[in-house]
Amino acid sequence: MSDKSKAPQPWKVLKSDMVVDEKWYKLRRDEVELPNGHVMDDYYVSVRPNVVLVFPLTEDGHVIFVRQYKHAAGDIFIELPGGVIDEHEVEPQEAARRELLEETGYTSEELEPVLEVIDNPTKDTNKIYYYIARNAHKVAEQDLDVSEHIEVLKVPLEEVESMVLSGKVNVAGSVALSLLALRKLGV
Repeated sequence: MSDKSKAPQPWKVLKSDMVVDEKWYKLRRDEVELPNGHVMDDYYVSVRPNVVLVFPLTEDGHVIFVRQYKHAAGDIFIELPGGVIDEHEVEPQEAARRELLEETGYTSEELEPVLEVIDNPTKDTNKIYYYIARNAHKVAEQDLDVSEHIEVLKVPLEEVESMVLSGKVNVAGSVALSLLALRKLGV
């Protein structure tokens, strides 16, 4: 039995101000009171929209990955397709299908939720919704934003685990979803 007096307690927000409120980045400064009574007046929180990530498996046993430059890290990465849930999208699944189509030209009628996760609960507000898209098939060309240049990769399913374990796929969300999907698929 755990000692309830040592159980974690939420912090009390005394004041909250949005210090950066741009289209692509929002930063909030909170003044908080900790359970022990200590007050911190400079706790910064990145207010981020929820996102989706998709593990698209084709009818012929390939997984669709995307390869693109990510400016904050200053490098080119192999990831699973995904992105921000737009404000008008009520269901994360709607965003998952849209992001898959925009980034890769592929779609699927069989989107299966895998898990809802929190990427960085210390500093970020958003959730990530993981999906497997079974029987993904190409129906269109990519529909990319001006800032996107995305190469689509078809990787045999049996090579995905070694790509993750060797670090060829090293973005946290794509690592986690790949391993969860492989387990769920019994690979």
